This record gives sequence, C-alpha cells and structure tokens, in this order.
Amino acid sequence: MVIKVFLATSSGSTAIKKKQQDVVGFLEALKVDYTQLDIACNEENRKWMRQNVPEEKKPSNGIPLPPQIFNEESYCGDYETFFDAKEDNSVYAFLGLAPPPGSKEALQADEEEHIMENGTHIEETTEEGTQDESIGHAEEDEEQEEEELRQLEGEEEEEYLEETQEEEA
Repeated sequence: MVIKVFLATSSGSTAIKKKQQDVVGFLEALKVDYTQLDIACNEENRKWMRQNVPEEKKPSNGIPLPPQIFNEESYCGDYETFFDAKEDNSVYAFLGLAPPPGSKEALQADEEEHIMENGTHIEETTEEGTQDESIGHAEEDEEQEEEELRQLEGEEEEEYLEETQEEEA
C-alpha cells in the first residue's frame, strides 16, 4: 500500500507550505513509503483529489486544500486530522498501516491487549525479560526518532529562512 500525499508545489500560502512540509517530514522520519502528487501542475491530480475527498470533510466552499492524504484510494484525512493523529501517537492507524514493532503506537496497542476487563494489567515475562525491559528499549527508539525529527525540522526551517531571505533580496 502506498500513501498518497496531495500537495501544491507552487502554493503562495506559507501556511499551506508549512503544513505540507510537516506531513512529508514526519512521513520521512517514520520511513513511511509515500508518493507526492502535485495538484498545482497536474490537473488530473487536482480533479482526483477533489472528487475523492468525502463531502463531509470538504470545507464550506467545497474545495479541499492541500495537503490531503490517502492510502491508495482510501481517504485518510487532511492536515488537521493528521496533526491530531500525530499528537495521539496514532499516525499508523490514521494511515491505515500496521505500526512497526517497537514503535510507540505498537506498544500502546500491545498495552491495550494486556489490560484485563477489570482494568488491571497482566504482567508478562518472556525469555528476554520482563515487559518493562522491552518498554525501555522502545523509549530509546522513540528518543532517537524524536532527535531525527528535530534535525529534519531544523533543516527545513533553515531552508525556509534561506528562501524567505532570497525572496526579500
């Protein structure tokens, strides 16, 4: 399954550019396979995106703005729903993908499976050790992902500042 991100490469709106960069940067940081489809230069992409965004998700003027995210033909959402999923650590579920083992989202799913009906946790031990040890490794992975994201965001911010300075000159 390929994630499709509909973007406008020649958008005059800095807000739209920033949202597009946020989505693409986060997908790259997670190493999610995706394709960028430009709606500014390709009329077919623009028509397809507009036709496939559900009516209840379209703004009052009826024209959805980029970025819009799909999993193949299935609509995932716009920037706001992507951002909410990112904040809730549920991006893989938002994209309709299985979370990779050891990811925060996978650990949350595992945690939910280990909660008994009365709300208490089931303690499990494995040959490798306790559940707490595996969570420690996941936290290290999460810290590494966050550091990579910070570096990526810093690079994008530098590029944006350079572009802005060039435009002002």
